[in-house]
Amino acid sequence: MSSVIPSAISSERAAPDRWAAADVARIDARGMSTAPLIVESDIVRVAPDLDIWDAWPVQVQSGSPMVFGRGVTLWMALASPRFDDPDTRHGHARIHLLQHDASGWSHLGPVMPDGFSPGSREWSGSAVLDADQRALTLYFTATGRRGEASPTFEQRLFSARASLGISDGRFSFSDWRDLREIVERDPADYMASDGGVGVVGTIKAFRDPAYFHDPRGGGHYLFFAGSAACGSEFNGVIGAAVSRSGEAGDWRITPPLIDATDVNNELERPHVVMAGGLYYMFWSTQTHVFSPHLRQAPTGLYGMVSERLSQGWRPLNGTGLVFANPPTAPRQAYSWLVLPDLSVISFIDDWGRPADAVGARRFGATFAPVLRLRLSGDRAELET
Repeated sequence: MSSVIPSAISSERAAPDRWAAADVARIDARGMSTAPLIVESDIVRVAPDLDIWDAWPVQVQSGSPMVFGRGVTLWMALASPRFDDPDTRHGHARIHLLQHDASGWSHLGPVMPDGFSPGSREWSGSAVLDADQRALTLYFTATGRRGEASPTFEQRLFSARASLGISDGRFSFSDWRDLREIVERDPADYMASDGGVGVVGTIKAFRDPAYFHDPRGGGHYLFFAGSAACGSEFNGVIGAAVSRSGEAGDWRITPPLIDATDVNNELERPHVVMAGGLYYMFWSTQTHVFSPHLRQAPTGLYGMVSERLSQGWRPLNGTGLVFANPPTAPRQAYSWLVLPDLSVISFIDDWGRPADAVGARRFGATFAPVLRLRLSGDRAELET
């Protein structure tokens, strides 16, 4: 059998595909697809004393959420106690386990035990259940260093293993083990994640590992948000790590796949789904992290499409924009995740307020209503 994975991403240096300023400049606010307005009745908190934001399912290898008996699914989400200033949550983020069934959401507590994670905070990732449903691999971002005197923004990509258990209908993960840094940053391609100034919107990236198994080539991939090794203030990229086996120790970092230098600072939570024989790369970004001359671009879900994982990525809809928050509430939701069935989850952010609103944010801190995409070649839009 050949050792070459068809369409595989190479660890050798290659020029990334560009998300260019000209693409973003073509966004037409009058014709773009927008999400429905979030209203107060949409806000159903997971727990009264817990804010949640970035979320992902406990998935099977194909990317779909694992469905246990009676329609139970497990989810992980970044969470913290509630603060008057919602931005404070980022310095207290831990990954929590949530259970969803016919009665709604149940909060099951932090995923990893105290003192296990090597960071001072835990940021986004993905979680893949073994085929026998007995154990799981968690890929996550360790931010800062455990025990540091003051929070730093260094980000490292880690994996860990745990065993799945159930007691009285409640799931848990225990026997945490095999904690390992997946890959190290290559300074030839990626800027240090603590290279920014530490202000929200300017933080540099080496985070958000999202697992993808290629059904066509058989390879295993982790896509992540990075920052290009260049001097631009706006230098967001999408990077990748690749493995033939998916086992710890077999991962190799590659040069960036998609480059938004001089366009955007943060291509957050990039992830791939396959539909109609094409690969679709999605990410979330916000108006205030675009280069100043491109800030007509809305906060929304963006993406590119290709026949191959390795190259040929081109902007969906000719601009990259898939859909935006509604103009009357441009910050209402964020951190969209597209699942293999093309349903889209996100969290409620600063809802029900116009762009020029002042004063305290209305931070929803819970799941937003589920949306659904329609994909056709290079076109992507919300189902209505």
